[in-house]
Amino acid sequence: MFGFIKKWRQDRIVKESWVSEDQWTQAFSRLPLLGRLTEDEKSRLRRLAILLLHQKSFSGAHDFVVTAEVALVIVLQACLPILNLDLRWYRGWTSIIVYPAGFAPQRTVMDQFGVAHQVKEALSGEAWQRGPVVLSWQATEHAGELDGSNLVIHEFAHKLDMLNGAADGFPPLHRKMHRSAWTAAFEPAFADFQSKTDGGVHTGIDAYAASSPAEFFAVLSEVFFERPQAIQAHYPKIYDNLRQFYRQDPLAGFAGAGFTGAGHGG
Repeated sequence: MFGFIKKWRQDRIVKESWVSEDQWTQAFSRLPLLGRLTEDEKSRLRRLAILLLHQKSFSGAHDFVVTAEVALVIVLQACLPILNLDLRWYRGWTSIIVYPAGFAPQRTVMDQFGVAHQVKEALSGEAWQRGPVVLSWQATEHAGELDGSNLVIHEFAHKLDMLNGAADGFPPLHRKMHRSAWTAAFEPAFADFQSKTDGGVHTGIDAYAASSPAEFFAVLSEVFFERPQAIQAHYPKIYDNLRQFYRQDPLAGFAGAGFTGAGHGG
């Protein structure tokens, strides 16, 4: 009964959506990332995007105006990781904040002697546990161009990671997935990637992934959807675990859509 009521409510939200066909067409045309999807997948992605728009509030910082185009470009990319999951994976928070460009929040940091320091760090995005997702539009408007860098997917991957606590590169796994297999894939790969990064070895994966296990998971999630061949080439066990976690196989989708080749991960 409750499932029927939930679906009825969602169907009504989708039916009453303010998004026109022209707006959908324009949004999809801005995101080559979505070109590998089938028509059925695109339809389901639209539905998820409408529901996410309904669930989350958008606000612009520093007088930035969140237009329909801005919102659609963001939610379509945000919903791609959960295309074969469920909106419940984005539960527990309510807002998306968009800055016109990068931002530098001031934070208090304790040094090794216990002395507090006020520091500012330039950011293009961040995800807060039980808080908002914050994005720079300057770093978002050209996302989805298959260059291996995608700020929206990165920050929303952090949200998935945070579902079982602080971001640590170990999101809640599906019932048939095994923690031991995840650990056996990610731990040695992270150490290997740090070594390659320190040695200046090019992998097509952003060196920022070497900064922590949480960033490793988020960056590899970007690459998984934009340049999956880079992960398959260097860390096939991670590709297999991400394929199981996201319940998608981008390599197969890109091959079917005629995408070939590899490139720099940004």
